[in-house]
Amino acid sequence: MAYDNLTRPADAGPETAEQLAQRLDAELRHVHPREVLKAAVKFFDGRLAVVSSFGAESAVLLHMLSEVKPDTPVLFLDTGMLFGQTLDYRKSLAARLGLTDVRDLRPHYQDLATGDPDAKLWQKDTDACCHIRKVLPLDRAIEGFEAWVTGRKRFHGGDRLRLPVVEFTDGKVKFNPLANWQKADLDAYAAEHDLPAHPLVAQGFPSIGCWPCTQPVEAGEDVRAGRWKGQDKTECGIHVARAPGAVANVGGDI
Repeated sequence: MAYDNLTRPADAGPETAEQLAQRLDAELRHVHPREVLKAAVKFFDGRLAVVSSFGAESAVLLHMLSEVKPDTPVLFLDTGMLFGQTLDYRKSLAARLGLTDVRDLRPHYQDLATGDPDAKLWQKDTDACCHIRKVLPLDRAIEGFEAWVTGRKRFHGGDRLRLPVVEFTDGKVKFNPLANWQKADLDAYAAEHDLPAHPLVAQGFPSIGCWPCTQPVEAGEDVRAGRWKGQDKTECGIHVARAPGAVANVGGDI
C-alpha cells in the first residue's frame, strides 16, 4: 500500500492523534520504510521531526529522508560526551545527504552546573546522566512538534521486540519506519546506495552512544551489548513512556 492511499472516508468523523496512530500502524506495518516516512510527512508536514544519533545504523533512515523531504528538522543530541568520530560523521553525512535542517541539541548549562558539575555523573548514576544530557534536551526540542521519527528496530531486542511501526506515546505520534528491518536489510540498503559507515563500526562498535558508556561488542553478542555494559540499563530514557501528565523522570537510543 502506498502512502497516497492513506485517506479516510469523508463520513468517518473526527480522529484523535491516538486513533490516527493506531490506524496508520495497521496500514503501514508491512510497507517499505520509505513509505512510512512519506506518510509521516503527509500527515505532519511542518509538525514533524526526525531524531537521529548519527550512529552505526543512522545513514539508512537519513538517506531515505533525504529522498522524501530533506528539509525536515533532524534533531541530534550532542551530549558533550560523544565520540569525536560521531561529531565528524554528523557533519559529513548531513552534508553528503543534503539535509538542510540538522539541529544540535545540547544540555542546558544550568542543568550541568547543578547536576553534573564535574562531568563524572556517569560514573555513579547513568540514568541521571542520560536524563540531563539526553532526556531533558529532547523534551525541550520536541515540544514544538506533534510527531517524530526514530530509527529503532525490533532486532535490537529488549523493549524493542514488540516495537510498532506507528505508536502514540507521551502525547505525540511516533513513527518507527525501520521496526521490521533486520541487520541484513540495513546492510543491503547501505551497499546499494553507497552510504558511508560510521568510522567506529569497523572497530567493533555496532551501536554507538557516549564514549564513557559504550564499548566494542564481542563476536556473538547482541548488537547493543556494548551499551551500558554490565548494567541492567538498555535505554537512555528518551523512549521510555511516561504516565499521562508526568514530568520527565530520571531513569530509563535512537
